[in-house]
Amino acid sequence: MTHGLSLHFLGAAGTVTGSRSLLEAGNQRVLIDCGMFQGLKNLRRRNWEPFPVECSSLSAVLLTHAHLDHSGYLPRLARLGFSGPVYASSATVDLARILLLDSAGIQEADAAFANKHQLSSHAPALPLYTIADAERVLKQFRRVEPGDWVEFLPGWRARWNSAGHILGACSIEVEHAGRRVVFSGDIGRYDDPIMIDPEPIRRADYLVLESTYGDRLHTEERPLEILHDLITRTAQRGGTVVIPAFAVGRVQLLLWYLYRLRGSGRLPANLPIYVDSPMSTDVTDIYRDNSRLLKQNYTELQAAFQMPRYVRDVQESKALDITRMPKVIISASGMATGGRVLHHLKHYAPDSRSTILFAGYQAAGTRGATMTSGAATVKIHGEYIPIRADVHHLSMLSAHADADELVRWLQGFETAPNCCFLNHGEVQAADTLRLRIKDELGWSVFIPEHLEKFSLP
Repeated sequence: MTHGLSLHFLGAAGTVTGSRSLLEAGNQRVLIDCGMFQGLKNLRRRNWEPFPVECSSLSAVLLTHAHLDHSGYLPRLARLGFSGPVYASSATVDLARILLLDSAGIQEADAAFANKHQLSSHAPALPLYTIADAERVLKQFRRVEPGDWVEFLPGWRARWNSAGHILGACSIEVEHAGRRVVFSGDIGRYDDPIMIDPEPIRRADYLVLESTYGDRLHTEERPLEILHDLITRTAQRGGTVVIPAFAVGRVQLLLWYLYRLRGSGRLPANLPIYVDSPMSTDVTDIYRDNSRLLKQNYTELQAAFQMPRYVRDVQESKALDITRMPKVIISASGMATGGRVLHHLKHYAPDSRSTILFAGYQAAGTRGATMTSGAATVKIHGEYIPIRADVHHLSMLSAHADADELVRWLQGFETAPNCCFLNHGEVQAADTLRLRIKDELGWSVFIPEHLEKFSLP
């Protein structure tokens, strides 16, 4: 192993999932993010492949935020031998507990369902990790205070800076031997109704920047008007609105908009709104405990969060697909990759009176991407389900900065880094952003490939 500093891309290279970047110096290995691959089958297979380095050799993991494409592989990592600390902001630690335990429960339930109905080519189907694995790695978490430098290993220090996006999300500055490497994590929206704006970072010798929306801009359409129109039209024809939404971030933003619509009399007072995501109740409690990270007064946000009926019981969740009355169902997951929303999609996607509304980025290979592309059918639990419902994708509800907002964040740097690496983006998005940064800022920009390794002189 070399004694110089190197950067190894173990995930999110040429794709928007599986974020894992490895810094190495001597016998020290520091992993920034530890995401699970989602979407296309060839990507999901990477979750089952041997980890590219010996897991027990990792010194520490630094987390930018709690979304599963950045944290969801951690229980597997611990199962394979990682026993070091995981550093993250306090809100990220609290959210990761909810998300990782829920993910592990889904892993176990999906394996049991596949075995019961003989849907897997493996006998028996196994979960990627278990609830016990998630509980094990959660004991390894360490809380950090954004804005403060933390010496997490001899000769290494890091600082977390708010990135907007979701509660607790941060960009991370890592320093070793006089070199500063900045990892953007996921940059949030400017002027988001709930989250504070991303904080600028002034200096980096090397920068790893996400490029999710590197080739597009969010529309200027007003989400309140669109939500009012879609929900009203669906209810008038006797249909149900199903909204697959990430339990952290998108559910809360949608509730804020629906609360404002109802408060202004633009939603029928008797139209039921359900949040069928058991962890969403716990997530809203974390918003209360971290209200300093929010733009809105929490008292009003709390009123929005208390507006819907939260569904915890499985039988009550099933009952939502039996009753014929118009309603709004918000249910995880946001890209329809798993969870209770799949059962709602099986029931309502074939119903021409209903509407399926996606409210965030849809990675290639996910059911969300299939449905928003105009497909006639979608595969759920081994069946091809016809899509007759209206399907809409409101990209302006995304928690990711668009291309203009990414460039705006980059303009906060006082000097250009030696090199800017683009990850966490599909190939076209990353390359479009590469050209824009090169032409507008004059920076050296590179798009790494999966498992590519770089020396950082």
